[in-house]
Amino acid sequence: MNSDGTARGLRLDSSLHRDLVCPVCKLGELDVGVEDALCRSPHCATRFPIVDGRLVLINEAGSIFEISDFVEGRKTTMDLRDPAERDGAGRSQLRNLLAKLTPSVSRDVSDFGAEDALLVAGQETSGRLKTLVVGAGDSELTVPAAARCVYTDVAVGGITQMVSDAHDIPFKNATFDVVLAIAVLEHVADPYRCADEIHRVLKPNGYVYAVTPFMQQVHMGRYDFTRFTHLGHRRLFRRFSEERSGVSNGQGMVLAWSIERYVAGFSGKRSTHSLLRSIVRFLVFPLLLTDRILAQKPGAFDAASAYYFFGRKSEKTISDRELVQSYKGLG
Repeated sequence: MNSDGTARGLRLDSSLHRDLVCPVCKLGELDVGVEDALCRSPHCATRFPIVDGRLVLINEAGSIFEISDFVEGRKTTMDLRDPAERDGAGRSQLRNLLAKLTPSVSRDVSDFGAEDALLVAGQETSGRLKTLVVGAGDSELTVPAAARCVYTDVAVGGITQMVSDAHDIPFKNATFDVVLAIAVLEHVADPYRCADEIHRVLKPNGYVYAVTPFMQQVHMGRYDFTRFTHLGHRRLFRRFSEERSGVSNGQGMVLAWSIERYVAGFSGKRSTHSLLRSIVRFLVFPLLLTDRILAQKPGAFDAASAYYFFGRKSEKTISDRELVQSYKGLG
């Protein structure tokens, strides 16, 4: 066994193997071997491969992905290869330079981020804070020393420890203290099913922290499905009591994205479309400078680009009548 708790080259800490459950039947524990993992339920006995040290725990019947996508190394939602490898693949030096110089038109103005959520949760947890990151991408969190994060995704990147789909999270009931889903639930086919799975794998009174867009243009191409108002986001997590919620990305970002896509929309060619978007970003990124101010206004609950929700697992489901009473906007 390695010093970090991993075994046989696996990226997932071996102490978490006993918490795994078959994503197909949700009954069988998994026997993790050298090349694959086997569901112990005799009625299932599904085998799941290990690819580059990552368990690939996908229920193909409930996912838009297939296990072969990961065995054969196909791109799924995002290309998370090393930047040097990715940037050099089929792109001119000029395009690479332009991509590096182009300013981002995304800005987080949240007054309560994922790290804040972990700090709050850590104050009530004895021992290590078991945290599941759903849709981790390539963003490694700065976490408290007592926290242990499990990074999962359906796109394989450098920090991905395990491949899994949020529609069928391959962990037993009540495994985690915290689940994080940041800019993820717009990219799943059934966000309500994913929210129920998050509820299932959380311990009693466990925490969820999620950021989901309201007004954003399509990103991640074909893997972009859903948007939520602030109240709609609250309803998604109706089986949780709210600790706090608010604006994650503001109105300036809405306007910047809209102008960028408006101008780029005049081209039907992918390369020209991308070039126009890059050029426009130089002109519109100052709009984001207003977002920290606007995010504090009540109108932001009607017009922001994205919202966050921080809540605790509850046995009570908020009713729609209660839901509408919690409206915070100006109408």
